[in-house]
Amino acid sequence: MNLRLLPLLLLLLAASACRPQTPSTAVPSPVPSPTDPMNLPWEDRSIFSAGLVGPARSVLDEMPSATVYHLQYEINADLIHLQGQEQVHYTNTESQALDDVRFRLFPNILGGDMQIPQVEVDEQPITPSYSLEDSLLIVPLASPLKPGESVTLGLDFSVTIPDTVEYNYGVLAYAEGVLALAHAYPMIPVYNEEGWNAEVPPHYGDITFADMSFFIVRVTAPKNLTLVAVGRELDRKESGETQTVTYAAGPVRDFYLAASPDYEIVTERAGDTSINFFAPASLRAGAQDGLAFAVRAVEDISQRYAAFPYTELDLVGTPTRASGIEYPGMIAITNGLIVPGNQSLEGTVAHEVAHQWFYNLVGSDQLDQPWLDESLAQFVTLQYFTDKYGQSGATGFKQYLEQRWQRAGGDLIPIGLPVAAYSDQQYGAIIYGRGGLFFEALHQQMGTDAFDSFMKDYTSTYSWDIATPEDFKSLAEKHCSCDLTAMFQEWVYP
Repeated sequence: MNLRLLPLLLLLLAASACRPQTPSTAVPSPVPSPTDPMNLPWEDRSIFSAGLVGPARSVLDEMPSATVYHLQYEINADLIHLQGQEQVHYTNTESQALDDVRFRLFPNILGGDMQIPQVEVDEQPITPSYSLEDSLLIVPLASPLKPGESVTLGLDFSVTIPDTVEYNYGVLAYAEGVLALAHAYPMIPVYNEEGWNAEVPPHYGDITFADMSFFIVRVTAPKNLTLVAVGRELDRKESGETQTVTYAAGPVRDFYLAASPDYEIVTERAGDTSINFFAPASLRAGAQDGLAFAVRAVEDISQRYAAFPYTELDLVGTPTRASGIEYPGMIAITNGLIVPGNQSLEGTVAHEVAHQWFYNLVGSDQLDQPWLDESLAQFVTLQYFTDKYGQSGATGFKQYLEQRWQRAGGDLIPIGLPVAAYSDQQYGAIIYGRGGLFFEALHQQMGTDAFDSFMKDYTSTYSWDIATPEDFKSLAEKHCSCDLTAMFQEWVYP
């Protein structure tokens, strides 16, 4: 998430932004599904293949134990009430048995409300308990779930969506004619050596830490809405004043949907990926600028790190109070940026595109180690501006990072703290300022060849997985044949 607008005047005074060709406005046609995808066997991954570019499809055979969600949303005509059903197939991939499975109910800490009237485990009713301000649902199991064993959980739920963007930047809100559905379903958090990763997060950082999962989602909504969602559209039907659209997404870390009656699409391609920008007609010129920046960023980062894995990347305009927010294969951009000539739009788009690699493809603990995705995304944005604008771009963005750091007085605050350990001001300054400069310092310390080789290896090794700071440091040391402990003590560790 890029939490503040990016003042990139120094960059864009030095270079002119590339403009896209006039794109088609046709919405990509869905591929019809021969069978009802909601009835597919849990282990069947075939429906997800068409959403991945060729080289990425092999991962489908490598994730037999990934969680599978079957979701059904029914969005009311008032756009602030939603009823849902969820079936989840969860496999214990840990080394010890689990006595329960836990779900995050994020609307309860995002200004909305989520109620769970019914929970079943393997079709048997169960009484759950709640914690963390009713944002954690604890589902007890009749017998411990041993390593390698699976369980199917069913939940009915309802959501009341806030009609304001005052909570956590408006990631879940209906405002200004746009419905933003972030984290609007019960989500299983990561289980690791710390146990279930669940906490009430600060309002100024990201709130999820999730494993790669597979989603089949059926959405029923008013017919006048243009729906944009994570994944690939499988099927679309209309009946009276409603539409029903089914999506398949995976492997991804989250499912997000945005909707508006005012959305229009501009689209281009980058390799095997269709990149689309959805915004109101009044913002079309700015959307075309944003689309061009996204295409350039996907091409640039793909060349540096790894091919973009999905056949579709969607950007949507929303009234979010953040400049941009990342989701798997999807990016929300605040409407205030989507105007031609806005010098912050390019930096925001590049930063959020970078998250497609570092947050989604390579996962990390966004609450306890935000530098591994946010600071790294800042550095990748620096690389983008360097590749596009040369030395003037590099100099300008470094100055911007230094200015961000100065918002905390240039204090030598470690970048490796949890989000909750920083104040709101410190978080933006240290993670988005000093953190980006750490990666540039690491680049200089290791040398370009060793650093570039390390980052490609890091991306490849931890694709579709979760990396830790220890993983990052040890792999870097392997590539430079050096001890980076002193540098990490200076920049990262408390």
